Amino acid sequence: MSNIFNVVSKRFNSGSSEPENKNNVKNNIPDNLFFKCPRCRTVVPRYTYRDVNRVCPNCNYHGRLTAQQRIALTVDKGSFREIDGGMMSRDPIDFPDYTKKQQALRESTGLKDAIITGEARIRRIPVMIGVMDTRYMMASMGSVVGEKITRTIETATRKKMPVIMFTASGGARMQEGIVSLMQMAKTSGAVAKHNEAGQLYITVLTDPTTGGVTASFASLGDIIIAEPKVLVGFAGRRVIEGTIKQRLPDDFQLAEFLLDKGFVDMIVERKRMRSVLSHLMTLHGYKKIED
Repeated sequence: MSNIFNVVSKRFNSGSSEPENKNNVKNNIPDNLFFKCPRCRTVVPRYTYRDVNRVCPNCNYHGRLTAQQRIALTVDKGSFREIDGGMMSRDPIDFPDYTKKQQALRESTGLKDAIITGEARIRRIPVMIGVMDTRYMMASMGSVVGEKITRTIETATRKKMPVIMFTASGGARMQEGIVSLMQMAKTSGAVAKHNEAGQLYITVLTDPTTGGVTASFASLGDIIIAEPKVLVGFAGRRVIEGTIKQRLPDDFQLAEFLLDKGFVDMIVERKRMRSVLSHLMTLHGYKKIED
C-alpha cells in the first residue's frame, strides 16, 4: 500500500517548484483519489475502481452506480426511451425544508426524483425498466417513485412486456409520511396484476436495498437477482440485534447470505448482467426484434 501512496505523491508533486512535504503527504492527495471498499476495507486508486465498473478488485463487492451508468451498462445502445421523466414530488405533509432539499438535489444530480423509468431493449428484446439512484435522498420511495414504478409495470402489462427493476434504496421516504407508505401497496398491486397477465417480472437487488422497498416490489420478482456482496434487508443490523439480544452472523443481510437462505435466486456479476437478463427473457418466450 505504501507503494501506491508513493506513486500518487510523485504524480501530484511532479512539475511543482515546491519541495515535497514528506511529513504531511495527505496535503498533496485529493480526498476522492482512493476508494475504500466497505466490505473488505481494501483501498485502491479510484481510477482503478472506475475502470472495472465500480467493482472491488479484491473481494468483488459491487459498488453503487448512478441510474444513467446502470442504463448504459445494461440496455442496447440508443434504445432507452424515458417515460414520466418530468414527474416531481410535492410536499404532502409540509415537512420542514423538504422542498428546498429536493430543489438542491435536482440541481446537483440532474434527476427529478430517485428513479428513472422507461422502455428499452436488452440484446434486442423489448423491456420496461426502472433504475433507482441513491444520490437522490438515498433513493427513498416517495409518491413519485411509487407512481413511476406503478406506471412502468402497468405499461408492461398492457403491452405484454417483461419488467426489470434495479432496486437500491433506504426505504420509504419519511418526508412524505403515510403517502410514502401507501406506495408499498400500490407497487405490489401493480406487480400482482402483471403476474396475473402471465408476464415476467425480474428484480435486481443492488447496494443497498432496504426498508419498505425490500418489503414491497423488490421482493416480488418472479426471479430475484442480486449483485455480489450487496446489502439487502428490512431493518438495520443494530436494530435487530438490540431486539433479539443476539449477535448476527458477519455476512448477515449480504447477498451471499440471502442466496444461502433462499431469499434470492441467483447472484450475477455486473459484467454478466446483460447476458443473464436476455437469456432469462428468451427462456420465458420473449422474442428479439430485428432491426
